[in-house]
Amino acid sequence: MTIAQFCLLVVCVLPVACAALAKSKGMGKRRRDGGFDNHNPREWLAKQQGWQARAHAAQANGWEALPIFLAALFVAHQHQVAQATVDALAMGFLAARLVYIGLYLADQPWLRSLAWFAGLAACVALFVVR
Repeated sequence: MTIAQFCLLVVCVLPVACAALAKSKGMGKRRRDGGFDNHNPREWLAKQQGWQARAHAAQANGWEALPIFLAALFVAHQHQVAQATVDALAMGFLAARLVYIGLYLADQPWLRSLAWFAGLAACVALFVVR
C-alpha cells in the first residue's frame, strides 16, 4: 500500500469519525432521555448544538471533499506522476482535512476556511502536476 493509498483510506474514515463525535453526546442514553435516536438519526442530529453540530457539519463536508480527492488521485495515477509527489500531496490533503476538522470543532471559521482551501489546493496540484 502506498502512502497515498493509506491517506485515501484515512480520508474515507474521517467522516465516520466525525459522525461518531456528533452522536457521542447521545450515546448510552435512552431515546426518551435525549439519547441518540437511531429511528430518526437525521432529525436528532439536526437538533444538536455546539461542537456536536459542528462535528455533524464536518462529517457532511468530509463526504463532499472525498470525490475530488479520489478524482485527483486517479488523474495523478493516469498521468504517471512520481509516487513521491503523489504521496506528498496526499499527505498534505490529509493534514489539511485533519486541521479542518479540528478547527471546525473549535469553532474557528476563518482558519477552517484556510484549511479547506489548502486541501483543495492539494487536489488541484494532483490534477496538474506532471
